Amino acid sequence: MREARKSRFGRAGPADAMELLYQFVAPPSPCSYLPDREWSLEYQRVLSLSAEEYMRYLLEGWRRFGTMLFKPRCPACTACQTLRVVVDEFRPNRSQKRAWTKNSDVALQIREPGVSVAKLALYDRFHQFQTERKGWPEYPAKDAASYRESFVYNPFFTEEWCYFLEGKLVGVGYVDSLPQGLSAIYFFYEPKLRPRGLGTYNVLKVIEQARLRHIPHVYLGYYVAGCPSLEYKGNYRSNEILGPDGQWRRFK
Repeated sequence: MREARKSRFGRAGPADAMELLYQFVAPPSPCSYLPDREWSLEYQRVLSLSAEEYMRYLLEGWRRFGTMLFKPRCPACTACQTLRVVVDEFRPNRSQKRAWTKNSDVALQIREPGVSVAKLALYDRFHQFQTERKGWPEYPAKDAASYRESFVYNPFFTEEWCYFLEGKLVGVGYVDSLPQGLSAIYFFYEPKLRPRGLGTYNVLKVIEQARLRHIPHVYLGYYVAGCPSLEYKGNYRSNEILGPDGQWRRFK
């Protein structure tokens, strides 16, 4: 079992009760997923959070980034659907099999989150690539403090997945390890290696780890039909979608 470590959450151990700092619902604004619509998110910022508590939130459709929990509260749209992969029933398609084979020489190390010069440089290269390719907003280079705020100051159950090719860092992912699921939070990679499909490989490795740990589901966040950046999640089958009534149903 991982030893308790100090964190920005200010907790003594992983089993402490949740401490809510504040919560609010943002006013409607242009949707980042479907530009012809508006969205509104509910936010809860927490000072502490256990894996069991966040598992309950996840089952209700919430997601987490850093210390902020969020969930869509759009009055006229339900396009954001929480998707999870059924691990025991997952079978890779041909494209996913190719990505697995292409990256057989990539080594994975799972560790506690931390910041380094290599991670900062890789993060900036990835975001600049996505800005040029997909029109992501232009942001200044990530410094150590802002990187820690986003990725290091996490609950005790967050793991950092570092991928290496010939000893060089080529991908970094963050995964929450929860009682009944692995939840993929974020992944960035070396843009020059895009043909390898490192993003696909990362999801496949998360599913593999869930199977090895006897964890039934992998949570991939929101699936949004019509949004190319999020539709890919439906390709990891079998999977389930959380319905508006709070029930999980077979999707693809």
